Amino acid sequence: MDMNTPPQAEGVPAADLDRTESTAVRIDRMDCPTEEALIRKRLASEPALLDVRFDLLARLLTVTHQAGARPRLLAALDDIGMGGEVVEPAGRTKPAHAPEPARGWLTDNARLLAGGAAAVGAEFVAFSVGDTAWPALALALLAIVLTGLSTYRKGWVALRQRTLNINALMSIAVTGAVLIGQWPEAAMVMVLFALAEAIEARSLARARRAVESLMAMAPETATVLLAGRWTPQSVASVPVGARVRVRPGERVPLDGRVVSGNATVDQAPITGESVPVEKGPGDPLFAGSINEDGEFEYETTALADGSTLARIVRAVQEAQATQAPTQRFVDRFSAWYTPAVVAVAVAVALVPPLMTGGEWLDWLYRALVMLVVACPCALVISTPVTVVSGLTAAARRGILVKGGLFLEGGHDLTAMALDKTGTLTHGRPAVTEVIALDGVDSTQFQMAAALASRSDHPVSRALAAHFAGTDALPEVEAFNAIKGRGVAGRIEGIEVRLGNHRMVEEAGACSPALELRLRALEEKGQTAVVLIAGRRPLAVFAVADTLRPESVEAVQALKALGVRPMMLTGDNRHTAEAIARQVGIDDVRAELLPEDKLAVVSQALADGVRIGMVGDGINDAPALAKAHIGFAMAAAGTDTAIETADVALMDDDPRKLAEFVRLSRATRAVLWQNIVLAIGIKTVFLALTMTGHATLWMAVFADVGTSLMVVFNGMRLLGHAGRPRQPIA
Repeated sequence: MDMNTPPQAEGVPAADLDRTESTAVRIDRMDCPTEEALIRKRLASEPALLDVRFDLLARLLTVTHQAGARPRLLAALDDIGMGGEVVEPAGRTKPAHAPEPARGWLTDNARLLAGGAAAVGAEFVAFSVGDTAWPALALALLAIVLTGLSTYRKGWVALRQRTLNINALMSIAVTGAVLIGQWPEAAMVMVLFALAEAIEARSLARARRAVESLMAMAPETATVLLAGRWTPQSVASVPVGARVRVRPGERVPLDGRVVSGNATVDQAPITGESVPVEKGPGDPLFAGSINEDGEFEYETTALADGSTLARIVRAVQEAQATQAPTQRFVDRFSAWYTPAVVAVAVAVALVPPLMTGGEWLDWLYRALVMLVVACPCALVISTPVTVVSGLTAAARRGILVKGGLFLEGGHDLTAMALDKTGTLTHGRPAVTEVIALDGVDSTQFQMAAALASRSDHPVSRALAAHFAGTDALPEVEAFNAIKGRGVAGRIEGIEVRLGNHRMVEEAGACSPALELRLRALEEKGQTAVVLIAGRRPLAVFAVADTLRPESVEAVQALKALGVRPMMLTGDNRHTAEAIARQVGIDDVRAELLPEDKLAVVSQALADGVRIGMVGDGINDAPALAKAHIGFAMAAAGTDTAIETADVALMDDDPRKLAEFVRLSRATRAVLWQNIVLAIGIKTVFLALTMTGHATLWMAVFADVGTSLMVVFNGMRLLGHAGRPRQPIA
């Protein structure tokens, strides 16, 4: 038998063994890692299972399995009371099985209120006439029945699966308290646990809504031009190329490009830009952005599930499955923590009475308290809530982080390698100066415009744009683009060239005076382009890629965080050093090929430097992939950047590099605050239990209270999402 062939699952046709399927199930009862661990253990016994992934906050379970095994896997979920809804690929859902009748919010809270009143009554009666009085017993039993049946059911399922989760431990503890005669306390413990569970569920729901709020940014309908009439239509059915109208105050429903009209659009939900952007014909639009004034029509360029917003949401959801290093540590720690504490609890119940003659009931009570303390819920739930809060906060700022690994990994960056063109500069060269040489008429500039208009090189495009509108451009014959030099052609029988310093020298047209002029321009960071007719230079054009106004602040912010900026560029050294001086970068590496950038990053990593790489072009891809974290600039609307970068900055603002580092450090700090808090409180209560100073209800408060504290602490990160450039730590 081939050892690589998965074992055949019972009930799966042999023809399906080589085929695999993926089934996504939304499970409303999957609220915390307790249910996740139970599901994981139950499905692990199914031979048809190939892979399982959890999205706890979305309550989504994705299972990869052999074809035809779906019914068996769904039955396994039903076996542990975790049946849900199968999520279809198109996003629709259908019931996996007949769902249980839903209990309303009022009914659940009415049970909790009635149970709480009964527990308080039991305590009052016990204080007045004694713990064993029948009214105290009756009220306590009523409180346990009203608030504890769900806990007992879940605990029984866990014990059947040989799992010691909080429900199993709480069921054992309450039952043990009843058996040793502590009826009122058992009732109060169950009520407090049910109350805390309800509060925790609401807290997690808030974190869940934070992610869902990203999805709600785009409207469900669009006003589409159909057969000459404007008609409301579901965005899911709007095709690419449709004509859509957006009025003031409305959100843009789909990605597209403006056809007519002008407006001010707030695209902060997508790019994180704090200032609204003017939009006119030809400008791109992103689904979810807000039309602040004016009315415009645009043509859609993507379907609803292919918009930039949809890709952002998918990326955030998928990132939740990528565990941060701290989360992996917590999972490993909790795997042995609970069994160890349960073993200690058993020893506490048996050893003192047997070895030292201690009171059985006293030490059994302490063991029951220790069982409650044993659950690592607070520790386990703290990390996913914190990471998801950080991912959502980043996405609201226009920073798309592809997983908890990268969100946490940015805290210790010590260097940031920045590409020049398109990162520190706009990446769009423009003519900054035109110098007519002696005896040259400006009308001869038409020859430069004619040559430039025939080339798609960025410098040529800049010249063509500068001379746009020039009438009656002369005809160019024998046009030729000379790689690394410029362009050439014949105009009115004269050999005309338009190129760089090297072309001037090769044409024999570089006089000492012209040489000085070209050197002066290059030292200022400008590219000098010379128009030559025959061997006579006619004019010099200074072309420069202008600096982004935010770049200086971005570099200063990185330095303030202790991150050393360095420039990696393929441009010439004079230009690179001129830009570096303007922004305040001391370490400049110029005239680099893609493999040279990769070598610089590789050497930094070999030297122990935690380096990030920032770029916007394909030539930066090798270095981006090699760096500790790769940042893609201006990723909005760019499929490749969103899908491949570790971190995608959705707009052109390099200041978001420092924002990411701050957010990463804040996330890391909150993660460890939660770990110290959870372990510290557990340690204190274990000590109090051993000395006999802890009670069952105190243990419940400690366990669930700590869970709430770490959840709220993790969600603090969400509060900073609305202030794009304010420090968060």
